[in-house]
Amino acid sequence: MATMADVARSAGVSVATVSHVLNGTRPVLPRTRQAVLDAVDALGYTPNTLARSLVTSRTRSIGLAVSAIGNPYFTEILHGVETAALEAGYSLLIADPHDDPRHERRAVQLLHERRVDGVIVAPSADPRDLVGYLRRHAVPAVFLDRLVTARTTEGLPPGDTSAAPTASAYRFDQVCAESSAPTALLVTHLAGRGHRRIGLIAGLPGLSTTDERVAGYRVGLAAAGLEYDERLLLSGRSESDGAGRATAALLGLPEPPTALVTANNAMTIGALRALRRHGRSVPDDIALCCFDDFPWADLFSPRLTAIAQPSRELGAQAVRVLLDRLAEPDRPARTVRLPCAFVHRTSCGCPEDPGPAGADGSTASSTLSEKGTAS
Repeated sequence: MATMADVARSAGVSVATVSHVLNGTRPVLPRTRQAVLDAVDALGYTPNTLARSLVTSRTRSIGLAVSAIGNPYFTEILHGVETAALEAGYSLLIADPHDDPRHERRAVQLLHERRVDGVIVAPSADPRDLVGYLRRHAVPAVFLDRLVTARTTEGLPPGDTSAAPTASAYRFDQVCAESSAPTALLVTHLAGRGHRRIGLIAGLPGLSTTDERVAGYRVGLAAAGLEYDERLLLSGRSESDGAGRATAALLGLPEPPTALVTANNAMTIGALRALRRHGRSVPDDIALCCFDDFPWADLFSPRLTAIAQPSRELGAQAVRVLLDRLAEPDRPARTVRLPCAFVHRTSCGCPEDPGPAGADGSTASSTLSEKGTAS
């Protein structure tokens, strides 16, 4: 098995220079760097990751904690994280916190104990325990998809007084997609089709995505000149069965909605099942728009009008933001928001577009800017 000394002899450089090239610990002339890399390739040298981590205090590994990995949305995020991490020379350790605040803290702690260089976390609805742990141990972290509010980051769990003196200065980077404006667009689109009673099946209470999509729903109603009716807003708790129950409750109202917005893909499935059980046809009896597109959305009949989030890019961007944090630990915290796309199909009641369909079978797709306008 080739050693670092073998690489150094082959490249005509010192062992220290080989170390600087492989670990990125000091700038090396391009021709020298290439000579080292050529020697590594020719000799089949494999760096000793464990030994390198002892020297650099870095393992070149990232921890990822996201729930519902089987959900196509988070699966796409995972692909984005993994691809970006591998391109940067990092390995990936994955944990599923199950959206349980107690399990969440433990999952991240286990990743930290594996000496990952930093973590990417999609936080639960109550991340106070998680935030406390990250702050006490100064773990480089990026919150993904769901934001943690200033109110949450200002406090630790009740009775926890073990925060380090620097904890108050420790802040977190965050990466998410726009939520409010795209939801408002779905509502105004349905209102433009003549609907006056538009229901929303919202996500799990406490999640920032839930709060923002509810806010967008109300903004959309106001923009369309429609009054907010609290009876038309129910929680599906971000899962299929909950959405099914919420849909049944909405259909049981004296004046049920004529159009429905579902706030994630799992709840869209639950709503469609409930509508079928109750003999309702989409869009003839009730129009439907959903937040989250997924690969088979155009295979439904009718095909689903949806907001598509840039899932893979969210994952890749989270890795880039974390690597920036590792390179500059004292840089100001930042929140990165990525635009969504409005994918116009037929479940909203619109006719098929006679123009050419997109690659995903959609009739039209437009990117939404931060203000929610199509571009």
